[in-house]
Amino acid sequence: MNPLFIGSCVALVTPFHEDQTIDFDQLTKLIDFQIANHTDAVVVCGTTGEGATLSLAEREAVFAHAVRAVHGRVPVICGSGSNSTSFALQTAKMAEQCGADAHLIVTPYYNKTSQQGLVRHYFTLADALTKPIIVYNVPSRTGMNITPETYRRLAAHDNIIAVKEADPDLAKLAKSVALCGEDLTFYSGNDDLAVAACALGCKGTVSVLANLLPQRSHDMNLATVTGDMKTAAALQKDSMALIDALFCTVNPMPVKYAMNRCGMQVGPCRLPLVAPGEQEKRMIEEAIKQLAVSC
Repeated sequence: MNPLFIGSCVALVTPFHEDQTIDFDQLTKLIDFQIANHTDAVVVCGTTGEGATLSLAEREAVFAHAVRAVHGRVPVICGSGSNSTSFALQTAKMAEQCGADAHLIVTPYYNKTSQQGLVRHYFTLADALTKPIIVYNVPSRTGMNITPETYRRLAAHDNIIAVKEADPDLAKLAKSVALCGEDLTFYSGNDDLAVAACALGCKGTVSVLANLLPQRSHDMNLATVTGDMKTAAALQKDSMALIDALFCTVNPMPVKYAMNRCGMQVGPCRLPLVAPGEQEKRMIEEAIKQLAVSC
């Protein structure tokens, strides 16, 4: 199976005006900045894109705008997940009508499910959709974790092509990659583990860091995938202070603050997310200064 992308996929923020309506002009600028700096794919309306606080109409507008702005230069992956299978299907079909290249579909949260329920959830979606699915496993947010054996079962469906793995358990990742072989592509969902995850077989990272440093994220991930571990390790180590700062509180609160400090004008988060606290702001600002980030 050919991977949808290799390298760095930005988990793009959704820029808002101060009144918290979507700033589509700025969204275009962010996309152009990403592609000019070699981002390999774009995710919209994911966790970092605050998809959970966007209405269905707003998601549709972001999906369609992103597809137009990207204009075929890299894959556009739409956050289509829900804890309701039927609502996820509705959202994903809407994304396909907008021209999405693939779906990022998070595991059900809150009501959660069993491993068998996960298989039925994803198979139901995969049977009904024409574009491929990237399974998104993020147990810290959902309270739901996918086992390596369930990944093996999901890999049997031709329309389930990849996993964004945000479980930091590297031993589990190694087992999952070994079980699935070439039938499922794995991507890291954690910037702090990008090099380690790619060394274990991931083909890249769905990255928050890339919002600020798309070229660095691309270079770091591609170096690991192509076996240049010296370069990859150096980039990972040099980036750790900023990566830690971007996760010093709930994502995307820190990355939006950092982008605004760099003049990228992405606006506020939507409630219940708020600005970082004063101590967290200082941590973010010090990390930006230390890495000499220039946006």
